[in-house]
Amino acid sequence: MDPNDGFRELGRQECLRMMAQVPIGRIVYTRRALPAVLPVNFTLDGDGAILLRTSAASELVRAIDGAVVAFETDDVDAARHSGWSVVVTGTATVVTDPDERGRLARTGPVSWVPAPQEVYVRIDPELVTGRELIGGRTLYGVDLPA
Repeated sequence: MDPNDGFRELGRQECLRMMAQVPIGRIVYTRRALPAVLPVNFTLDGDGAILLRTSAASELVRAIDGAVVAFETDDVDAARHSGWSVVVTGTATVVTDPDERGRLARTGPVSWVPAPQEVYVRIDPELVTGRELIGGRTLYGVDLPA
């Protein structure tokens, strides 16, 4: 992108580093043949995979297991007109391996809405894109307060 348009494209590693700084993202999936968006808390695994922990009985788990989904997270400063947004596209799978579930029980995400039976969902990042809004202290040529 043209550096004068106020945006900067982010590389994959930079996107993952920024994602690791925020606790909430939005999963985009298909529900009854229509797009659905749901805010969720998450963590990143060491390989950059997105990890969710949710109710085993949830509609979300049934809809996304084995499906291609998108996951978006951001951090925006509305007062300064700056921030960033990252979108990851990849396949979501419920973690079934007992050793992996044990590891995630020790190191993985903690659900903000605990359920009696929970599962871990892993989204493997196949496509990672992001951009940063280069704001500043001006808007339409007018200085904004500091």
